[in-house]
Amino acid sequence: MIKIRLARAGRLNRPIYSIVATDTKSCRDSNFLQKLGQYDPRSQTEVLKNLNLEAINTWLSQGAQLSETLRTVFKKEKVQINL
Repeated sequence: MIKIRLARAGRLNRPIYSIVATDTKSCRDSNFLQKLGQYDPRSQTEVLKNLNLEAINTWLSQGAQLSETLRTVFKKEKVQINL
């Protein structure tokens, strides 16, 4: 099963998360199928960067699922996705 979730990057006390499509059996920060954007929780201006909505909607139409955390972030930032 394919899941769209967050992979941690950045440095100590300054996390930046990559939004990736990955297999559910792989580790959090290991191999992924496609990078779909970035989430910077500490940014004051732009929390979601380089977000590829077309690719996200394509993955969702093929049966991928959003993680609960990412669903909450999208809802908070008012991102329109096709579920």
